[in-house]
Amino acid sequence: MSTPLADRIRPKSLNEVVGQNHLLGEDKPLRKIIESGQIPNLIFYGPSGVGKTTVASIIAKQTNKTLRKLNGTTASTADIKDIIAGRDGFAGINGILLYLDEIQYFNKKQQQTLLEFIEDGSITLIASTTENPYFYIYNAILSRSTVFEFKAVDSSEIEPAVRRGFDLLKDEYNVEIDVSDETVSYIASACGGDVRKAMNAVELCTLAAEEKDGAKVITLEIAKELTQKSALRYDRQGDEHYDIVSAYQKSMRGSDTNAALHYLGRLLEAGDLPSACRRLMVCACEDVGLAYPQIIPIVKACVDIALQVGLPEARIALADAVVMVCNAPKSNTAYCAIDDAIADIRAGKIGSIPRTLQNKHFDGEDQAVKGQFYKYPHSFENHWISQQYLPDIIKDAEYYKYGDNKNEQAFKSYWDNIKKK
Repeated sequence: MSTPLADRIRPKSLNEVVGQNHLLGEDKPLRKIIESGQIPNLIFYGPSGVGKTTVASIIAKQTNKTLRKLNGTTASTADIKDIIAGRDGFAGINGILLYLDEIQYFNKKQQQTLLEFIEDGSITLIASTTENPYFYIYNAILSRSTVFEFKAVDSSEIEPAVRRGFDLLKDEYNVEIDVSDETVSYIASACGGDVRKAMNAVELCTLAAEEKDGAKVITLEIAKELTQKSALRYDRQGDEHYDIVSAYQKSMRGSDTNAALHYLGRLLEAGDLPSACRRLMVCACEDVGLAYPQIIPIVKACVDIALQVGLPEARIALADAVVMVCNAPKSNTAYCAIDDAIADIRAGKIGSIPRTLQNKHFDGEDQAVKGQFYKYPHSFENHWISQQYLPDIIKDAEYYKYGDNKNEQAFKSYWDNIKKK
């Protein structure tokens, strides 16, 4: 029984597949394609353990093509050439179905090697990837394939699979297995939508369980110990990382304290303290900004504390800061202003710095009107005097627009009164 339970219990038909009803339910597109028997080039995109390999295996069994399998993490160009060479032999009479797992690990040249044979139909490609295919797969391959997104499986759909797993182990070990509905539900929910993880937990729990009165007793405590953190999907270089940090900042921007704390917790449970701190400081400046500028040094102080004490205590200071950012008034006026200013610069709207602002102490013979004529604002009433600061080409540009919050409106009122005089 060295083969993992997830492989021993792998579904043999579409009706046995757990989840993916949006693709495999009655009258759904992927199911119709599979049942038609005319299999095009397919790319399955989604997290691990949600059925991509299982569905590809089912497709392979329903076609009369010769099945070849490669894994992008271990396959070489030589492996590709072997498959291409086989298309001219007896095995390639009806064509070759290539299942390429983890295609994102194939470089561009390796993917291009397949292109000619995918195009002429001698090789039908079914590729799977956990990364966004539009970033990791060569465009020419994408244009000749249909992409289907597989999603994390709901815990309610995983529960029957967990029970089937225990039933299979019961027969294999020839022993009764005593497991409560609560424990089954916990395993199904703790795996984070990954059926393979759930099956691994089922097998580990069975191996670790004590035998009492002729039965292995799977307690909730054992399940919690062996499935801890398994619900966490996180890869600092993958889509999940960017999705979480994006949701984290957007939740703070949207003033949803509960959601922001949830995503903060996911970052910290993954040990990604730097991302949690960085996005928090960015949000304080970008999204709260001038509506409550005092929050910026406060958040910085909380981040400094978090980095100094480290995890797990860092969560306390960061939670304080996140709750404060969520509840603070919001303004992105300064953020928008600097972006508009940079956009003008990139568009070439620069011009010469006005003579009054230049760091010059003498005039050349070519200067018609001699003298810098800079007006020192502190020498005037209210420490302000009207003069041109922007280059001539953009002298009337207005990048900053006052926000409607109390703080910026107070600034606006102050300067409106002074400048009207």
